[in-house]
Amino acid sequence: MAAALAGCRAGWDVRLFERTTVFSEVGAGVQLGANVTRLLHDWGLQDALARVAAFPLMLQVCDAGSGHELGTLRLGRHTRERYGAPHATIHRADLHSLLYAAVQRHTGAALNLGQNLARFTQTEDVVSVCGAPAPNAPPLPEIEGDVLIGADGLWSPVRQWLLGDGPPRVSGDLAYRALVPQGSLPEALRSNRITVWLGPRLHVVQYPVRGGDYLNVVAIAQTHLPGPVQNLTPDRLDHWDHSGNAAELQTLLADTCPALQNVVCAIPNWRLWLLCDRPPMHGPHQHARGRVALLGDAAHPMRPYLAQGAGMAIEDAAELGRALKLARDPSIGVPAALGHYALNRWQRNARVQARSQRNGHIFHATGPLRWARDTAMRALGERLLDLPWLYGVR
Repeated sequence: MAAALAGCRAGWDVRLFERTTVFSEVGAGVQLGANVTRLLHDWGLQDALARVAAFPLMLQVCDAGSGHELGTLRLGRHTRERYGAPHATIHRADLHSLLYAAVQRHTGAALNLGQNLARFTQTEDVVSVCGAPAPNAPPLPEIEGDVLIGADGLWSPVRQWLLGDGPPRVSGDLAYRALVPQGSLPEALRSNRITVWLGPRLHVVQYPVRGGDYLNVVAIAQTHLPGPVQNLTPDRLDHWDHSGNAAELQTLLADTCPALQNVVCAIPNWRLWLLCDRPPMHGPHQHARGRVALLGDAAHPMRPYLAQGAGMAIEDAAELGRALKLARDPSIGVPAALGHYALNRWQRNARVQARSQRNGHIFHATGPLRWARDTAMRALGERLLDLPWLYGVR
């Protein structure tokens, strides 16, 4: 949706092809740093974001075992003054909806649901896509365009047709996710801040969404994969999403502090995801070739330990919009403009991918590394948690 909005804002006619047949409240919470909310504000979405997001005043890091605070990062007014935009937390469906509303309100983009692409071909002058027909249905007509953007996620077919580099890798980390109305929780468990609990081989993140009415909780653990996952092939992992076992999660957190256990025990329903990613990007060719470009998880799926997966996709979209403006100049053209997009994005995305992976090791540290992490956090606090290279204006 961000790519569609950016393309339309650049003056292009956009057609979206979405393989799902209906939009639903899939996923859970998303953090949007100032680097992302600044772009949404630039697109005129400041009021729409304010209506559905929460804006925590603080990020707090705690030891999951003792419950002791390790460090804090001021958000709220401090983030606005330092970076010109707020840090927001939002339900993924609400983010999707506000982008979709902007596409509908400001553009003539056509949205086609229930559309699976079968392949694409490209020449110097045009790119063509063929849809995969439904069973017992006639073949779909070939569709031509000037540009094809593969914003089709972790298991992107467009990526495979373009790069042929195989499926993403399975990390082994499991994410238990829950969303609960704050009003259903005891008052002591309600929160308007981001809290990160760090423990050996696991961590838990909680923060408000939907204007603070709901609490989003994510527990990520390095653990042995349960039986159903062992029987899945990589191409089927994208569809693996089943009800998480609350008792299993409580067992994983048995040695953590009462404050954390109380939050987890108060939530009856969890969803379980297996986390996958790819190695950091190693060149612009992984972002674009000819008239075809990749965006978001299709180009650079990353682990959630820097809270920038959605953010990098929206940054991609903004850069893509700038490139598509250039492409309207016949002396530049589409391939050169997409090459410009790739050159401007791949190193930034590679750095965030690598930092996300590194953060996972630090979050889940044991032994001396855990001691060093906690000591540094207590001594440096905000200087470690604030990331000007990430949140600042580029």
